[in-house]
Amino acid sequence: FCPKYRRGSLVDKVSDRLKEICNEIATTYDFEIIEMETNKNHIHLLISCNPRFGIMSCVTAIKSITAKTLFKEFPYIKKNYLWGGKFWSRSSFVSTVGSVSLETVKKYIENQGK
Repeated sequence: FCPKYRRGSLVDKVSDRLKEICNEIATTYDFEIIEMETNKNHIHLLISCNPRFGIMSCVTAIKSITAKTLFKEFPYIKKNYLWGGKFWSRSSFVSTVGSVSLETVKKYIENQGK
């Protein structure tokens, strides 16, 4: 998923902190982030979760908590990039891993931002 207006705000300390927060959320909500990488205007996550909890519950938790935390810790983001008050766009792309190997998906995500 990506920030509102696809603004390139996921760089440097913001990107690092976003990854830390995502890992904290995964621990709290009991799902696993297998791979994660940002590329200025979006984040890729390879997540393993309990089907009863559901992938969209993971995405919703991540988007909600990261938005609040990043706006609080990096107030310039709201002022310079996201004046509408929302951090993330409404959309997300979710796909299952099955037609390619897990290793292929991990390598794709690792190479984001390079």
